[in-house]
Amino acid sequence: MVVQDDVHALALLDESTGVVTPLALPPGADGRRTFGDALGNKALKMDLEACVVLPDGRLVALGSGSTPLREHVVVVTDDVDVRVLDGHALYAHLRSRPDFAGSELNIEGAAVSQGALKLLQRGNGAPKDDLVPLNTIGDLRLDDFVAWLDGGKTPMLEAVRQVDLGELGGVRLGFTDAAVLPDGRMVFLAGAEASPDTFRDGEVLGCRFGLLEGDAMAVTNVVDAAGTLAPFKLEGIDWHAAREDGAWEFTVVADMDTPDSPAVIGRLSVVCSDA
Repeated sequence: MVVQDDVHALALLDESTGVVTPLALPPGADGRRTFGDALGNKALKMDLEACVVLPDGRLVALGSGSTPLREHVVVVTDDVDVRVLDGHALYAHLRSRPDFAGSELNIEGAAVSQGALKLLQRGNGAPKDDLVPLNTIGDLRLDDFVAWLDGGKTPMLEAVRQVDLGELGGVRLGFTDAAVLPDGRMVFLAGAEASPDTFRDGEVLGCRFGLLEGDAMAVTNVVDAAGTLAPFKLEGIDWHAAREDGAWEFTVVADMDTPDSPAVIGRLSVVCSDA
């Protein structure tokens, strides 16, 4: 499943054939399912940025929370039944934690690991008052989150980890997605985008791949076949397979941030000497 941040539709990808099948979601307030500056309706989109499959098989897509209209959670069951939940109370809680949200809330990734739903906050916001943008990982107890999906009380953050991702070309890197390895360790993508805040796009200088293991973190630049820093804004990652030579392979999606260019689906290979 590929989540789109500027279209109210999910994309079902058959990796064996490359065929993509759309799953329509409710339209925006103007009746459209596509959004952007050129259409004058960018502010109306749900801005779905994170996607995760729960142990019970349900797929959950989360809005970024960067504006009140982006506080929705989409739930899809195995029989492709779709529900859109009002997540205002959940996002209000996330925003109330400055150690997690920093100056501007912007959820960009999610993963299930160690009994928790891990939410990745992208630190690309504008400074506000005495707050600065933060890259963080916040843990919601998985059982509490599942209960909330089924009508229970709002889950609360149980742990927050702030992560310094560094810079590329003088631009701060920010989380863009995460995935879990078969052994339970979490990997992530981070992009260096010269955007002034969470609402507007900017030039992408490059991206990095990272591995988290306990308190340790290892990161490496994403390069193309020629070894040049890849200019893609990678916003989606999912585990694919381990090669015979020990390298890891992931399915990745690049968001081109333009309605005239389709998103690019590719394969990311990672060689980890300590894997």
